[in-house]
Amino acid sequence: MLEVRIGDMVLENPTVLASGIMGTTVSSLNRIARVAGGVVTKSVTSEPREGFKNPTVVNVNCGILNAVGLSNPSAKLFAQELERYNGEAPLIVSLAGSEEEIPELVSFFPMAQGFELNLSCPHVGSMGAELGSDPELVENICRRVKKRTSKPIFVKLSPNVTDIVEIGRGAERGGADGVVAINTLRAMVIDVEAGKPILSNRIGGLSGKAIKPVAVRCVYELFETLKIPVIGCGGIITWRDAVEFLMAGASAVQIGSGVFYGTSIFKSVIEGIKDFLVRKNLSLEDVIGMAHRN
Repeated sequence: MLEVRIGDMVLENPTVLASGIMGTTVSSLNRIARVAGGVVTKSVTSEPREGFKNPTVVNVNCGILNAVGLSNPSAKLFAQELERYNGEAPLIVSLAGSEEEIPELVSFFPMAQGFELNLSCPHVGSMGAELGSDPELVENICRRVKKRTSKPIFVKLSPNVTDIVEIGRGAERGGADGVVAINTLRAMVIDVEAGKPILSNRIGGLSGKAIKPVAVRCVYELFETLKIPVIGCGGIITWRDAVEFLMAGASAVQIGSGVFYGTSIFKSVIEGIKDFLVRKNLSLEDVIGMAHRN
């Protein structure tokens, strides 16, 4: 009833753990994979990264602001951790780095069933959004990664660009199997008592409820133009949020900040979607893209 096929990847249901949330250890990935349709790891780079100094995360009224800095132990060490993955859902490894580094990382992860290319991190200089703002560069990176693997690749897109559809077209031309929309919005918060930004990096990425309308708009626009699947991400807390993304054209949805409300969010979203389909006498295929037909 809820099965989704994205490229060659089959998800038992349309929910996926977003990168950066509970994706640093195999134990947490295995736990989420018992319920979610898929799981995405934290982004990994070729060399270890300590990330930025604390504070790296701050709660704001409308969501969560973070500038962690892509901290990770390196592809080599993280691959050793992932060898113990035995989850029931497809494992998608998130890759980050330079144009040259990202394709090289694929070989470290034979256990992965797919790869997400983080071309949209808003607070790390020479990687992330700096790469993902140029459609030709995105296309070239996708082509180079596709030469290294036959497994599905998904490009995580940044909303911090002039035209996200143009970036999506670049990913499609490069052979991407899908795009993920969206990563966080560049934002900051200032401590008025201290008179300085709270995050050590000053600027971070905003996630949570505040970015959902932006994300839904991005999914809607991408769906209208691209032939490859779109995966929605940004501010999903309830099943209604998930259905809104599906109606905008998402084939699946990623849940990130919502996990802070508890890992049971996956079960509640899945059950909510299922009940909605039964109540409306609809299939999942009927719902995907419905807002474009009505």
